[in-house]
Amino acid sequence: MKPRLAVNVDHIATIRQARRGVEPDPVAAAILAEVAGASGIIVHLREDRRHIQDRDLRLLREVVKTQLNLEMAATEGMVKIALDVLPDVSTLVPERREELTTEGGLDVAGQEERISRVVRVLTEGEINVSLFVDPVPDQVKASRRTGVPFVEIHTGQYAEARTEAERQVALLRIMEAARLGRDLGLRIAAGHGLNYQNVAAVAAIPEVEELNIGHSIVARAALVGLNRAVREMVGLIHGATQS
Repeated sequence: MKPRLAVNVDHIATIRQARRGVEPDPVAAAILAEVAGASGIIVHLREDRRHIQDRDLRLLREVVKTQLNLEMAATEGMVKIALDVLPDVSTLVPERREELTTEGGLDVAGQEERISRVVRVLTEGEINVSLFVDPVPDQVKASRRTGVPFVEIHTGQYAEARTEAERQVALLRIMEAARLGRDLGLRIAAGHGLNYQNVAAVAAIPEVEELNIGHSIVARAALVGLNRAVREMVGLIHGATQS
């Protein structure tokens, strides 16, 4: 079974916020992405609201027909917003104000008790919860102990590898983490830094059922349009050979 593609529309909002205007609208982008074949829409509502705004999230909840995944910090304020909006999935991610984008996975093993409390509150609110973690066995095992059904494996090290040898080592770590997660009963997603050149190898990992991609698709859309950019990515994912 080929992985689903979930499209992150944060960077559409980034373009809009550059002039504090009204266009391009990430809500419209989400609709276009679904029409083009996306199986889910992702947004990260950051505490500093640098791109996605509260208005966007609420409208997306109304219009998204596939699956709405809210990436969020594990804070009391964000938990309240999630319980109010009720996305299909809330993915807990680390967040630092000075970072350009999420730089690594959530340290679940180092704050298991706190993360478990947040997971419990969201789950009781009937929201599926996922944890964004590095491909490290201890993090995957700790994620399972929190009670989440999903983990998203951080693919940044693979995507940013400078040599083929480094890339293969990073890919092996992703594969091993995905296999461990599935063996523990977790469902597996993967994302961060995936693009049209490197996505096939991750899409070919049998345990991975969803790929979460944003920047590369939005960058491609600036040249060829969002419909074509999404369709091309879906084609690459579906064309990947799974063993």
